Amino acid sequence: MNNFGRVLAAVPSCVAQQQQARGMATLKAISIRLKSVKNIQKITQSMKMVSAAKYARAERDLKQARPYGEGAAAFYERAEVTSTEEKPSKLLIAVTSDRGLCGAVHTGVARQIRNELATDDGSTKVVCIGDKSRAILQRLYGKHLLLVANEVGRKPPSFLDAARIATEIAKLDFTSGKIIFNKFKSVVSYQVSDLPLFSLDSVSKAPKITTYDSLDDDVIKSYMEFSLASMLYYAMKEGACSEQSSRMTAMDNASKNAGEMIEKLTLTFNRTRQAVITRELIEIISGASAL
Repeated sequence: MNNFGRVLAAVPSCVAQQQQARGMATLKAISIRLKSVKNIQKITQSMKMVSAAKYARAERDLKQARPYGEGAAAFYERAEVTSTEEKPSKLLIAVTSDRGLCGAVHTGVARQIRNELATDDGSTKVVCIGDKSRAILQRLYGKHLLLVANEVGRKPPSFLDAARIATEIAKLDFTSGKIIFNKFKSVVSYQVSDLPLFSLDSVSKAPKITTYDSLDDDVIKSYMEFSLASMLYYAMKEGACSEQSSRMTAMDNASKNAGEMIEKLTLTFNRTRQAVITRELIEIISGASAL
């Protein structure tokens, strides 16, 4: 009988120890998660500050680059250039970068190209500037990719970068095309836009090309090379500015979400700790009363 009484007395103490251990384990898990969320918040706040500094520089550079792209596009509009080929071959140039954590900047460009390729008869080809657009398009439309330019976005784009890409694109055979990029509107908004591309024959046969005096084939060819580099430079600057503003907004939202999660975890931690303390006090008082 005495042994049976000892067993019954030992059972509550074992249960109490298990509950205490479970409470301590829960507190430790919450504490580890709270610490990790605080570290993430510090990282996102730092990334927001870095993006804000890069955005200010990108916006200044964009103002200087806009005349390049707008002037080249105005030439095609005033000359009323259109594709005159019976079997047109179309080229789409996706202007993105290699870096992420910037919202849906790259997805919007890739989505428009996917819509273009969905109704394609096989004559449309794609050039990807930036690895993000290649990663999105390669799985379904890998056979359409002709050229990919990497190492984009780590440094601000320069006219030399655009000229190198334009030199490689000029070697491709196409009659018309588009440069698809994100056009910067404000700190919190951007819009997917495009610039037209045409072949040398289409420009030479334009109805109003005679508006410009002293244009022979060599002059038009030289201008086509320069205008392609100018429009790529402009599109890359627009994309870089949109990317930095979107990344700044994304990191700001991530910091706010981390702050809300920290508040909830702190409240849960305090409640769990108070429950553990209350349970231990009850056990102490119950043990003292039983003596």
